Amino acid sequence: MATFKFELVSPERILFSGDVVSVIVPSVEGEMTVLAGHAPVVAALKPGIVVLVQTDASNGKEFYLSGGIAEVNATSLTILAEQARFIEDVNLAVLDQEILTIETRHAGSHDEAEKKRLHDQLAQLREFRGVFEDRKAA
Repeated sequence: MATFKFELVSPERILFSGDVVSVIVPSVEGEMTVLAGHAPVVAALKPGIVVLVQTDASNGKEFYLSGGIAEVNATSLTILAEQARFIEDVNLAVLDQEILTIETRHAGSHDEAEKKRLHDQLAQLREFRGVFEDRKAA
């Protein structure tokens, strides 16, 4: 299968950089699968799991991100994440702390546009927390 370049960048570090077969991305418009030759697109991302497959035989790697931007073209995908972690480093306590942080920022904001953005982000994060909790229980 054809491969393309993928980079997942958080403010702290580059979590992944290499060739992949596919990447599933949690866009605010819904999950999208990126393959080599994908049409150019820039997408806002919501809290969720990024799943990448490096070869046809591999099960893939998973990363949690709290949101960000994905830029796709025919030969590459770059995700600039607000925050990102290896999935092994995520648990309910981490998600609860992120929810608390956003709730605090929301409560302290006086800008209506910012309050709406934080409200939407909080709803997405709470939804993801429920999915994550169900996934861990399975």
